[in-house]
Amino acid sequence: MIEVSMVPKQYVQTCWSQIVPFMEKAAEFTYGRYTADDILDSITDYDHVLWVAFNEGKIKGAVVTDFVTYPKRKLLCMSFCGGEDLHEWKVPMLELLQRFARDTGCDGIEATARRGWAKIFKDDGFQDHWVTFELPVEGVQHG
Repeated sequence: MIEVSMVPKQYVQTCWSQIVPFMEKAAEFTYGRYTADDILDSITDYDHVLWVAFNEGKIKGAVVTDFVTYPKRKLLCMSFCGGEDLHEWKVPMLELLQRFARDTGCDGIEATARRGWAKIFKDDGFQDHWVTFELPVEGVQHG
């Protein structure tokens, strides 16, 4: 049976060896913005929170969240997500994150992710409002 839990900061290091492969993969999709070590630092040294989904002691997935406060809204941001067998733990993870977001005064949950997540989240109520584009400062092409 899948269980989902927040990991208190003092226990992050004890489970990190099981999570690091998931976060290394997630970091690849930041295109040089983060490494897995940076993600760990954001959890242990800053205000990010680690959530894990596990089954019989084996961690199946992990999500890292933080709060984003805009002038008119506060949202729980799913900054990083990774794991295996997502279909087994996605719904319980989202339900827990929704409760946490509501309990902490958030209006909702947001995530910036690669386009493939739009298909993954389509049945969960997420709405894709925008796409992030990046233009390097070197080698600008006009066409």
